[in-house]
Amino acid sequence: MDELRLDRDGAIATVTLNRPERKNAMTGAMFRGFAELLRDIGADSSIRALVVTGAGGEFCAGADVGGGGAANDGPSKHQLQAMHEINQGALLLHELPIPTIARVDGVAVGAGMNMALGCDLIVASDRARFSEIFANIGLSIDYGGSWLLPRLIGLHKAKELVFTAEILSATDAAKLGLVNHVVPVDELDSKVDELAQRLAAAPTLAVSMSKKLLNASMSSSMSEALNAEAMAQTVTIAGTTDAVEGFTAFAEKRKPDFQGR
Repeated sequence: MDELRLDRDGAIATVTLNRPERKNAMTGAMFRGFAELLRDIGADSSIRALVVTGAGGEFCAGADVGGGGAANDGPSKHQLQAMHEINQGALLLHELPIPTIARVDGVAVGAGMNMALGCDLIVASDRARFSEIFANIGLSIDYGGSWLLPRLIGLHKAKELVFTAEILSATDAAKLGLVNHVVPVDELDSKVDELAQRLAAAPTLAVSMSKKLLNASMSSSMSEALNAEAMAQTVTIAGTTDAVEGFTAFAEKRKPDFQGR
């Protein structure tokens, strides 16, 4: 669809929310299309990193509540059913087996903020702004924010941001631990590209397993985490050519050339 764009640069895929006239606010069709794109990306072993961004100097203004973004821009259905469909994108983004980067310029509010938080890393321009804006329009938090935000900044601070709908600058978001890098807007593309290239050149299966372990860490005991680490490490050592390349490169004192398998 025209409102979602998928581009490829080697092993790096970029999904662009392409509705700049509405600050890339998401319609129901866009939410569903985003989930379909993520399914396709997750099934393509040639893609080793994903960038999510928005067109026109904005990231995403959340759901287009004035234009059916909450769900009902397609066939008539119950609101709860529509929300379950929309939420598939949040879950797929969280579980995607490759590293993901949110490239944030301009606004990232509501579901747009939580889409960014759902990525593994966030690179923001110095003019980016973040807000869990839901309370300002009489809505509760969604798109995974209730799960993501407390894990990133703690429960009490998460409650403050959600209850007050405070708008955060990129610098303040970084101080809270929500953003990895803040750069001048004219350096945003180069910083994202540098980071994406680095992630795409990493040992794909090892990074995927580490991502899964880290995502599970808040709900795992130490014993469970150690058992899962042992299984993952056994797979990487015994089952990947990237591990062989890593050990060989270390012994030969050179940079490894990981192939993602």
